[in-house]
Amino acid sequence: MDILLYILLGLALAAVVYVLARGVIAMAQGKDVSGEVQQNYMRKRVQYQAIAIVIVILILLMFSARS
Repeated sequence: MDILLYILLGLALAAVVYVLARGVIAMAQGKDVSGEVQQNYMRKRVQYQAIAIVIVILILLMFSARS
């Protein structure tokens, strides 16, 4: 179970970095005048960060239960 949570955490963090980079690139290109693309990337980033936080909380709970 430990390894599964670590793998999920790594995937969630990779997703956050990927979406953040895509959002910065989209913003730098300046093609989207209305800002909808940047908002979409921002929402996805926040969702992936929330998932990563929940996984970290699960890992911490698991470690505290062992002690």
